Amino acid sequence: MSEWKEESLKKVVDIRVSNVDKKIHPNKSLVKLCNYMDAYSNNYITSQIPFTIGSADVNEIQRFGLKIDDVIITKDSETPEDIAVSSVVMEELDNVVCGYHLAILRPDKNELYGNFLMLKLKEPELKHYFCSVANGSTRYGLTIGNIEKAKIKYPSLSEQRQISRIVRTCDAVIEKTQAAIGKYKAIKQGMLHDLFTRGIDIYTGKLRPKYEDAPELYKDSSLGFIPVEWDIEMIGDVSSLVTNGFVGVATPYYTTADKGVPYLFGTNIREDSIDFNDLRYISREFNDSHVKSQLKPGDMLCVQSGHIGTSAVVPDNFVEANCHALIITRFYKEMIYPAYISFYLNSSIGKHQLDKIIIGSTIKHINTSDLAKHLIPKPPVEEQIVISQRLTIIDQKLQNEQTYLHKLQMLKAGLMADLLSGKKRVSLPEGAITQTEN
Repeated sequence: MSEWKEESLKKVVDIRVSNVDKKIHPNKSLVKLCNYMDAYSNNYITSQIPFTIGSADVNEIQRFGLKIDDVIITKDSETPEDIAVSSVVMEELDNVVCGYHLAILRPDKNELYGNFLMLKLKEPELKHYFCSVANGSTRYGLTIGNIEKAKIKYPSLSEQRQISRIVRTCDAVIEKTQAAIGKYKAIKQGMLHDLFTRGIDIYTGKLRPKYEDAPELYKDSSLGFIPVEWDIEMIGDVSSLVTNGFVGVATPYYTTADKGVPYLFGTNIREDSIDFNDLRYISREFNDSHVKSQLKPGDMLCVQSGHIGTSAVVPDNFVEANCHALIITRFYKEMIYPAYISFYLNSSIGKHQLDKIIIGSTIKHINTSDLAKHLIPKPPVEEQIVISQRLTIIDQKLQNEQTYLHKLQMLKAGLMADLLSGKKRVSLPEGAITQTEN
């Protein structure tokens, strides 16, 4: 790293603090305005961002009009942690002006590549500097002097570009994965609505026609129109047990994994799954003496307060556990496939129904007795299984993409830490990485 330079920003960038507000002034020209959230929410500023319309005079357009390679930072914010969040202009923009509460850092093209500067400003050392010098009590801000004094270490322009290409390639894959996650979430939402209003004809494997197209396939009920094969039941009538997990102080009985049994909290319950990454353990003595809160595979767990109603089923391979302040429901297997009810309660339809039994003014919650009386649609068990299988498949695809996204984000973080500090040097010839850049 001996050939890396270190300079204050004052020497390598032209700093321009924008004063262009969101108002449209009749005596000014209409422009596209790059606002605070545009810069805060995007690393890369492109024409794909839906800029709002604002106004600026000739001098403002000349001084604050955005150019390719400009780096934008947040100059003011309600919290110091949101100060100096950086983004970079990746393409030529038509009539786009930088808005208020932002500053343009226009790099000296002989010293700095804008994409690289944007990445450097995200390093913990620089983030800490800007956070520490931000002035204010209710709203924090940077002075031009604060920005000028920040120091930056950087290699040759060739290496800067290569580092930027590598990170941009990671970002492109991350963006693609995030888009896939968004697609699967949208598909699941559509499936949830259709499956819990129309169900599946198990003989054809297809959704029933909509009520509007085939009203004879439906009947009216206290939950609205449902397929004629379905019933409406109270959760307590299709369960052998609806009870509370342990409510009290269990801290003295906490122990290690090798000596105890898993002890689940509401924070471990996700929609249709259990998070085993942050498990606590309770002594076997406590577990043996609190039979009421012991869990069995197939039990449905429902969060009473906090993320109220969020439900998941204890998996078959989770044979020994206890829980704290969760509603445990143990269904009759010949009547209910537990995953079906968990999916239903986590759907927008199920949540809307659960809202009716939430009580409390300061701490909102659901009573166990009210959940036991809660009405649910009950298709034949065979149909419940098919519905659950369809939703499990889409959930698995979502989980795979989310796991892949986490790996990509960790990879990017490691790359940035190594490449931006010079711990690892880029030895590839320029142009070896073909990811598009400006």
